[in-house]
Amino acid sequence: MTSADHDPDRSLLDAIERYYDAVPRSAARAEDFGPLTLFVREGAGWPYYARPTLGHRGPAATAADVRRVLGRQRELGLPEAFEWVAEHDPALRAAVEAAGLVVHEHPLLVLGPGDEPAPLPGLPEGTRVRVLAADAPELASAVTVPHLAFGDPGTGVGTAGAAELAEAVGRMVAEGTVERIAGRITDGTTVLAAALADGSALCAGQHNPVGAVTEVAGVGTLPSARRRGLGLAVTAALVAHARANGVRTVFLSAADEDVARIYRRAGFRPFATALIAEPAPERSGS
Repeated sequence: MTSADHDPDRSLLDAIERYYDAVPRSAARAEDFGPLTLFVREGAGWPYYARPTLGHRGPAATAADVRRVLGRQRELGLPEAFEWVAEHDPALRAAVEAAGLVVHEHPLLVLGPGDEPAPLPGLPEGTRVRVLAADAPELASAVTVPHLAFGDPGTGVGTAGAAELAEAVGRMVAEGTVERIAGRITDGTTVLAAALADGSALCAGQHNPVGAVTEVAGVGTLPSARRRGLGLAVTAALVAHARANGVRTVFLSAADEDVARIYRRAGFRPFATALIAEPAPERSGS
């Protein structure tokens, strides 16, 4: 298991659950399915998911409830995806698996109100980390670099570098993604930090504050620039910004235990288990 070795603090768990419910509402409408809520994005951007209904007091979700949501997701052309925290809604896993979905576990780590973040690490010469304004000249590359990183997952050094980043930036600008993130920075729903060198981002990530809670998300390093401590430095900068602006609880979910070890170096501690359910991959051949 990837969760903490003991039951997580319920008040902190509830605060994170309220955060998970609040964040999609800034860009999506919520459709009520009793014990489940489906968030449907309004406008451009990454599509949302279904998750347990905040404060639901009735019976736990069943496989039939999950299938109803799946039917609606198919009707709308949305990804068939569910996300939740195992320790908060432990019964949901059986229901989504009975409906035919596959569940993936991801370590959820936290810096709570009483936890101290690690100091900012050193950086390679010529590299600096900065929180970017909406009009920063490096914004387009900072928005784009995590997409290249997630296209080449893992922590090993990859081949994608400056040329691939420049090409991808053009696509992200044309699709309106950079403009959308600039708008979120302006209205305060997203804070984006980047490790910069020679006028371009080598690594970037964001946090998205709601009151005293925020999630660090989307931290990705240009594959050719990995193994330099840039992801750790960007994460530390995001934590420092959050704490300086009144956020007391910072959390994140890691892809796997290898990535979680990096975040523990920034002061995060194992807390719970984030679960993502999606259809099983289709098998090729007969």
